[in-house]
Amino acid sequence: MRKTLGWLLSLVVLIGTMGAAGFTAQAATAAGPSVATDIKDDILAIPGMSLIEEKPYPGYRFFVLNYEQPVDHRNPSKGTFKQRFTLLHKDVSRPTVFYTSGYNVNTNPRRSEPTTIVDGNQVSLEYRFFTPSRPDPANWANLDIWQAASDQHRLFTALKKVYKKNWLATGGSKGGMTATYYERFYPRDMDGVVAYVAPNDVVNKEDSAYDRFFAKVGTKECRDKLNAVQREALVRREPLEAKYAAAAAENGWTFTTVGSLDKAYEAVVLDYVWAFWQYSLLADCATVPAAATASDQEIWDSVDAISGFSAYADQGLETYTPYYYQAGTQLGSPDIKQPHLGNLSRYGYQPPRNFVPRDIPMTFQPGVMADVDNWVRTNANQMLFVYGQNDPWGAEPFHLGYTVRDSYVMIAPGANHGANVAKLQDGERELATAKILQWAGVAPAANLAGKAQAQPLAKPDPQLDQQDLERELQLRP
Repeated sequence: MRKTLGWLLSLVVLIGTMGAAGFTAQAATAAGPSVATDIKDDILAIPGMSLIEEKPYPGYRFFVLNYEQPVDHRNPSKGTFKQRFTLLHKDVSRPTVFYTSGYNVNTNPRRSEPTTIVDGNQVSLEYRFFTPSRPDPANWANLDIWQAASDQHRLFTALKKVYKKNWLATGGSKGGMTATYYERFYPRDMDGVVAYVAPNDVVNKEDSAYDRFFAKVGTKECRDKLNAVQREALVRREPLEAKYAAAAAENGWTFTTVGSLDKAYEAVVLDYVWAFWQYSLLADCATVPAAATASDQEIWDSVDAISGFSAYADQGLETYTPYYYQAGTQLGSPDIKQPHLGNLSRYGYQPPRNFVPRDIPMTFQPGVMADVDNWVRTNANQMLFVYGQNDPWGAEPFHLGYTVRDSYVMIAPGANHGANVAKLQDGERELATAKILQWAGVAPAANLAGKAQAQPLAKPDPQLDQQDLERELQLRP
């Protein structure tokens, strides 16, 4: 018996030393079918999957793909559409991060922070109704947070057969909201959630938190400087709107959706202070002109650089129609008072309805965000929320109640809408990193035992790890 066992062990050792390339056809036949298939073949074997293109990247395989999804997950017989996503493949033995931006997908190789921390694979999904991932014809009633979460659930279920290790959901801003909603509706899919700078507008008509934020953010000197430029842009409305009309003619901008150039101009100006704090740092106040002595061109240049005069033209709004639709039907949108503007504002903060073509019907559904908020407060399990101290969107964050499990809210000091784990204070950064590694199932034993500080497992890569923060304005998180 021992001789037989010894022979078997020797055979095991011999086979273990052979690479997949070392198998002969005879050995493969004797042992059964070879399992060393190409990852592209494994993915494309999934029903409904199709390849758009593969792009080379050192150390990875990167694919741009389409996955056929039901237009309406409650009624799959109503047709399908192709939803675009990308796959950054490391190895099936590694964990997988499910990333969502909440908008279009970037078709270039990118790696979210959790992917770098766990040294894993990354699936990045384009949000439904952002072109080209839009049903045709488009029934906008099928654009809601449950349908989008069901898109993720269905794609995860298909890919889990290939990527069998732990999965984490993540995203920033609207992507962080998306990851949170996914967890709310399908809490058994993911092993952890990392939601960055995710707004939580529980009651759409109660926005005083934003007024309190703008009354104390940064320094009084900086706040006064920004407010003065914003006010001056409305005082000089006539000459600056003439510049706007000239720019519109030069660039082919039209204003059918918002209604007029005047409405678009004011919407851009009213975004100015919010957009500064969303994307800039306190130190950047030094670049803001002194309103009292600034020329028209200097006021124009500052507003354009921070808010962007193309934003509310039809051409700027078109890409973001799905976002504004959701803001006006479920997500909610902020409204701030800005008393320093006095009676210079003609329209105030305009509602999302003004930024969606009128042939698309919209009805707000109160209670949707309250449901998510209540679920997070009471049921969050292995969820991490990261906010920036100086980010306006953090004025209404997610909160955790006493019944949550292994979940955290952390704030990065002085950070803006680009806040992440790396920008947290030392103790929180190490805790967040350790939790992400633990949830992904790849925490080194030394970290688990508290004998070493938790560190990202992947080496930095400037191209893969760059943040693709869109210059989204106040009304786009």
